[in-house]
Amino acid sequence: MNPGHRILSHAVSHAPVLQRAERPASSATRLSVSWARSDADVREAQALRYQVFAVEMGARLAMPNGAPAGLDIDLFDAYCEHLLVRASGADGEPGPVVGTYRVLTPAAAIRAGGLYSDTEFDLTRLRSLRPRLVEIGRACVHPDHRSGGAILALWGALAEFMTRNGLDTVIGCASVSMRDGGHFAASLWKQIAATHLAPIDRQVRPRLPLPIAHLRQDLAVEPPALIRGYLRCGARLMGEPAWDPDFNTADLPLLLRTADLPARFRRPAG
Repeated sequence: MNPGHRILSHAVSHAPVLQRAERPASSATRLSVSWARSDADVREAQALRYQVFAVEMGARLAMPNGAPAGLDIDLFDAYCEHLLVRASGADGEPGPVVGTYRVLTPAAAIRAGGLYSDTEFDLTRLRSLRPRLVEIGRACVHPDHRSGGAILALWGALAEFMTRNGLDTVIGCASVSMRDGGHFAASLWKQIAATHLAPIDRQVRPRLPLPIAHLRQDLAVEPPALIRGYLRCGARLMGEPAWDPDFNTADLPLLLRTADLPARFRRPAG
């Protein structure tokens, strides 16, 4: 259930002016993290998203009229900060974008008319958190970089961003393919809910639920790398997954408080 789509030019100029920080990821992974500073940077992120969502996962992207081919663009992009992971070349210079998040701050969410997650879930119980809550979305990593390093690099930069801007809560949806009809997703939900379910006052309801009762929930499944990374960072599952027919995914709602982050991410802003 994607929101309506349209092109918004000069995506970065509409984003809030916030403090940013760049820092390298582990030298062993040869990755670097930065915030998009231009339309060109945003387009690189949108191209990676297209490759992962449309080409790899088979999503039906409702592209606006006149949108450039090979990009994933929606109306929230113009209001978001875009966090990028680049793979460095042999000369050490930053190379192509291999991982990305988009980050919607509380002020930007007001200008955008709400959160993307509002289109998929009833977030009533999170009302008290919204003034200090950011939403991350369109998270994806290139297949060659899914060992975990890219996600940890993104989380480290995001944690620093939040500390600098007085924010303490992150929400977002982790998408799981439903190419098998949803059995993997239902089994994954059952497995994660047993150990990582959020308390009742932080739980949400899907607007179009995945029909879990009619799917297998007993498969032995390995969480995708993205979700493993979230859980290692202290994320909690907020409830049952929503079904997104356009992306052909089950979307698991996740919440993370910065106080629950591992110590290596909770660095004071410098």
